[in-house]
Amino acid sequence: MAGRIPQQFIDELISRVDIVDVIDARVPLKKKGREHVACCPFHNEKTPSFTVSQGKQFYHCFGCGAHGTALGFLMEYEHLDFVEAVEKLAAGIGLSVPREGGDNAPRGPSPQPLYELMEKSAHHYQQQLRRHPQRQRAVDYLKKRGLSGEIAAAFGIGYAPDGWDHLLKALGQEKEQQDRLLTVGMLIEKDDGRRYDRFRDRIMFPIRDYRGRVIAFGGRVLDKGEPKYLNSPETPIFHKGRELYGLFEAKQALREIPRLLVVEGYMDVVALAQFGVRYAVATLGTAVTKEHLERLFRTTAEVVFCFDGDRAGRDAAWRGLENALPLMREGHQLHFMFLPEGEDPDTLVRSIGRDGFEQRIGQAQPLSEYFFEQMGRQADITRLDGRARLVELCRPYLSKLPPGVYRHLMLDRLAQLAHMERDALERMLGGETAPMAPTAPVAARPARPPAVSRHQPSLVRSAIGLLLQRPALAQLVGEPQQLSGLHLPGTPLLVEMLDLLRQQPHLTTGALLEHWRQSDQGKHLFALAQRDMLLSAEDDNLEQEFSDTIARLLQQLRRQRRLDLEQRFGSLSEEEKNEYSQLVRGST
Repeated sequence: MAGRIPQQFIDELISRVDIVDVIDARVPLKKKGREHVACCPFHNEKTPSFTVSQGKQFYHCFGCGAHGTALGFLMEYEHLDFVEAVEKLAAGIGLSVPREGGDNAPRGPSPQPLYELMEKSAHHYQQQLRRHPQRQRAVDYLKKRGLSGEIAAAFGIGYAPDGWDHLLKALGQEKEQQDRLLTVGMLIEKDDGRRYDRFRDRIMFPIRDYRGRVIAFGGRVLDKGEPKYLNSPETPIFHKGRELYGLFEAKQALREIPRLLVVEGYMDVVALAQFGVRYAVATLGTAVTKEHLERLFRTTAEVVFCFDGDRAGRDAAWRGLENALPLMREGHQLHFMFLPEGEDPDTLVRSIGRDGFEQRIGQAQPLSEYFFEQMGRQADITRLDGRARLVELCRPYLSKLPPGVYRHLMLDRLAQLAHMERDALERMLGGETAPMAPTAPVAARPARPPAVSRHQPSLVRSAIGLLLQRPALAQLVGEPQQLSGLHLPGTPLLVEMLDLLRQQPHLTTGALLEHWRQSDQGKHLFALAQRDMLLSAEDDNLEQEFSDTIARLLQQLRRQRRLDLEQRFGSLSEEEKNEYSQLVRGST
């Protein structure tokens, strides 16, 4: 869906949810004084150090430093991106997520009936696997592939009987339902208007999105037939270039996902799960896309491509490498595992077992090694002109890498292979460039972040920190714009915060932080909120401390104005001379 999420909706959403409810549903919390505590879900610990503040709508782990709001918790705990977390949080309280865009924004009916219909379709196929007269053929096939009932149930595997209208009769009795079945690709319409089931006499694999909703199906033919695998077409709720089969099931099976293994087919994912490898996912009849990789790296730090060792497999691996380069930064790891000729993950894990298979995964080639190996095959680096060719071959690929440690190390390696000075190579490749800001669902603000001090925080930073501690303090300031003339770092942000809180006095610390998440100041505010949560200052002192801080800022503003008038004293108007006299008297 196009369009950004309005900031006003984010404010309302954070104000309406309770972070304690959101976290407690996933990590049981215990009340301790004014706060709630638990063992941190983001690192192993025996003594609870994970603290949730209901008043601030903010969490912090005193052990590992994890911190954030209800949205941030969902993003980290369930491996969601910002928009996905907003949608899930909104769905939990019955809100639909709006998008900006005015009259040109796409509008249409809610997709919810389509999701419900796909869930009914999945249930129908599962019922057929248990009850249909032809079910034994499907059961025998699954047993032959070594699948247990437990794994079949975990993946929701079903059976589409042979015939033209089993699903049509079961779910398409009404014209409106038939139209929806057609929309989600479960029916096919002939030129004469007759409709029939798309999937017939196939093992059915429901494809789920990050929320566990059925969005499509893959069907595997039982006997000889074409195509061997049949996927749902693209629909309003299914885009194959974004989705990965088995990712939702992996998240359900594993709390911590050490790595994700990308394989080619549904049966590979399911067969590996049968052997205890629960972190395999498959693309849906398409090459690995940038969207796939972004989703993978949001879930885990290590991704392993598992492809056939033939030409097609290596071509697919290289396309994946090209799409991965813009995402390769410190903390991200990509490896390549090529299968022996004639083997697929299903057959290989059966022959060597889980331990042997995971040992092979551990021996997979890192991206850097695979990249330079492939590049080196096209250039003889024992010769000067071959080394020059190597640099020229690598240049367009390495230029895609984002600035950072990983790019630096890749250039180091190329410099070694080419017998060049690294700085010279860097200049040839255009030098380090600043990373592009990610597209955000909420417009970023241009104000500068508050200055960071290693010692005593500045007055502006102190005021901002106190507002994060208790947003209601903003009501103590008369007119926020009176501070806008201060020539101090962070003043525009302070004024904007004061204006916002006077307009929306109900905002909590969490809502305040989310208001700036997508801006340059967001990371500074989150860090400041985290730091201030560690402070032991009594709440009773906050009001006086804030009032004193604002008073000192106003005093500094008057001093700044007086100095400005002094510098222009010879050209002051009468009004300005009177103002100067008052400022001088006020300072004595």
